[in-house]
Amino acid sequence: MARSRINVRLSASVAQLAALLAAPTSGMGQPADPAGAPGAPTPAAAAPAADRPGASISIQDIARLGGQGRSPLRGIGLVVGLNGTGDPGTELALARPLAQVYAANNVPLPDLKELARSKSVALVWVSCEAPETGARVDDRLDVTVSVMHSATNLEGGELLLTPLTGPFAGDARLFAMASGPVSVPSLSNPRVGRVRLGAQVTRDIRSAPIGDVLELVIEPHARGWPTTRAIATEINGLLGQDEAGADPPARAVDEATVRVAVPPAERADPAAFISRIVSARLSPALLDLPAQVIVNERTGSIVVTGDVEISPVAIEHKDLVVTTVVPPPTPTPQDPLVLEQNWVGLATGGRGSERARLADLLEAFKQLNVPVKDQIAVLAQIHRSGRLHARFIVE
Repeated sequence: MARSRINVRLSASVAQLAALLAAPTSGMGQPADPAGAPGAPTPAAAAPAADRPGASISIQDIARLGGQGRSPLRGIGLVVGLNGTGDPGTELALARPLAQVYAANNVPLPDLKELARSKSVALVWVSCEAPETGARVDDRLDVTVSVMHSATNLEGGELLLTPLTGPFAGDARLFAMASGPVSVPSLSNPRVGRVRLGAQVTRDIRSAPIGDVLELVIEPHARGWPTTRAIATEINGLLGQDEAGADPPARAVDEATVRVAVPPAERADPAAFISRIVSARLSPALLDLPAQVIVNERTGSIVVTGDVEISPVAIEHKDLVVTTVVPPPTPTPQDPLVLEQNWVGLATGGRGSERARLADLLEAFKQLNVPVKDQIAVLAQIHRSGRLHARFIVE
């Protein structure tokens, strides 16, 4: 039996991935629509929380108190113990602080040339963030260290004791001291490392005090008039206030802020009142949150919120090959039938008049073993074409 193997490529570098979304299929068999097929599991990313029975969130899940925010701390330090991957000792930016370390430990160096052959030390930028709720003395925070000059790899090094101050120029107040062994989270960028719980807080970092009026600031992913309006309504109901009155205690100020008047009886000690407000729960269905696609190419993650839709679009992708055996042989364990089709058609599966869901496309990517990096590139192109009906956020 004569056989021939045909490798079909659309061009020298582009092979076929045809994803025809929201279009009826004809003569091609049942469309691949795992998310819409009866009895098939729906990907978790595509299932809105509001669709799950009894789903609810607390106000503190999507809002923070006004005046709370992350507090960045920073400093310049030295990472020692590197295996020939540090800065050369001939760089004065490294040699001078390194000589000061020697002098502080009673080993003065009269001539900086003595450091010329050193490549075991790197000058690094040291940073960390105190959380939105602040930090107290002796709290521990994670630290990020980044190469400032020509060092190539921080793996295996140790950060010498480094003072961390506030973020503004001229702010010499000491808030924390950082030190410890450095680990490199990503081998693709060994010039950035982390010190797990490497910073010890030496001065309290406190949030702004609460006055007679507090503000709830909505997190960016949930901002919008529906959100602030729903939160204000929930708080007024919790306090037994009629919004039709002249002065309800909670008001939606804008898309990101709800202003709440603290009752006079609670102002001397507002802790219980604040706790009651931020722990109030409401249904996500009331928020009408926007659909979002959040991607991070560095970590290789794609997060989808809401029921994201895609208008009809055709996609081609590189390095995918359609392989066919002609004529088809009778398969045996020793000589199986070879049939590889690295394309898939997408339709809405029972939703003929509707647009396809992003979950359908992600499932097709999974079938075709498309790398996450390439998936992100395709999603970005669909977004630029105006066919991805969601906010597209790249982190």
